[in-house]
Amino acid sequence: MANAYIVGAVRTATGRKKGRLSRMHPVDMGAAVVDELVYRTGVPTDKVDDLVFGVVMQIGSQAGNLGRNVALSSKLALEVPGTTVDRQCGSSLQAIQFGAQAVMSGTQDVVICGGVEAMSTVEIGSNVRDGLEKGRGVPKGERLELQYPGIQFSQFDGAELLAEKYQISREALDEFGLLSHLRAATATKSGYFEKEIVPLHIELEDGSKDVHIVDEGIRFEANLEGMQSLNALREGGVITAGTASQISDGAAAVMVANEEAVRKFDLPVRAKIHALAVVGSDPVIMLEGPIPATKKVLEKVGLSIDDIDLYEVNEAFGSVPLAWAKALNADPEKLNVNGGAQSLGHPLGGTGAKLMTTLVHELERRQARFGLVAICEGGGTANAMIIERMDQLDSERRSQPYA
Repeated sequence: MANAYIVGAVRTATGRKKGRLSRMHPVDMGAAVVDELVYRTGVPTDKVDDLVFGVVMQIGSQAGNLGRNVALSSKLALEVPGTTVDRQCGSSLQAIQFGAQAVMSGTQDVVICGGVEAMSTVEIGSNVRDGLEKGRGVPKGERLELQYPGIQFSQFDGAELLAEKYQISREALDEFGLLSHLRAATATKSGYFEKEIVPLHIELEDGSKDVHIVDEGIRFEANLEGMQSLNALREGGVITAGTASQISDGAAAVMVANEEAVRKFDLPVRAKIHALAVVGSDPVIMLEGPIPATKKVLEKVGLSIDDIDLYEVNEAFGSVPLAWAKALNADPEKLNVNGGAQSLGHPLGGTGAKLMTTLVHELERRQARFGLVAICEGGGTANAMIIERMDQLDSERRSQPYA
């Protein structure tokens, strides 16, 4: 079986709900990161075998096979196809896994994998609401109702159940939420994200033009008192708006290739994909999946959690990475070292590739070896992946702002 290598990884800076990216079409955001990958890697535009893109709300501007629309909107050749994946919040990490499986098998040589979500215009849950309003039914059928009678699957409930199961206090959550903003602010001010972010030309609400290069959700002046002042999202609960992920707009993409393509097109190897896993878990608590997914992927490569240099575990809610770290006895100093979704945002379908992009670049910056990404997903599933840093991309090869 061939190896799978990451040869490029980029993302947009995220935009807040109704913020700086809210006027940009999700397909155009996706095309921007794809074009940047083509530029940085130098791959011929007709030699990409497929484009696999994740998006969760497949309705409106995100309907009609968004992956193919991204390919058609990019500089890729017409012959490059495109498809769309929905594994909820892990959609773009699943896209990377599909791309890795394709190049490992030898059926394809170069695959662009990523995702996007324009949550300002395509609101979370809008596809379900549309079905209800038009009499098209609900996702839960008779058989599922028999299995889980009277239960409405909810990530908010799952976040609270996770905090309760792993005895995570409101105090610990507030401190972790603050830490996310502090780390993200430090990373931004220190320029850590500059190499991974694709500058976007945008039009603001007043008609003026600007270039979007900074994650919009970071609260640079965040403090613990402010976190503690927020009300819980559920009566008697511990999760607040400050310890939940931010509704965001954004896109990210990763190019995956095998040895043959690396040699043939002189591609810049960034990291090797060592192992990947996807698991199902209890759909009621829902968000616990990263724990068994991590155990499974570590077992595949014979590593312990202590062998991993950096962890990116999605901050869908603060209770997710905190429960994950507690269950696995993971070093908190290695966890989401540049902040996470509580500060940087969670553009659903794009988040997995966004986390992978940040991990690749941070491994390079630290000259570290192994990194792990794990992400919880609606319905009680989770993806995890382990990568190893390889040679660096020439840090000077960066494009002009995408027009």
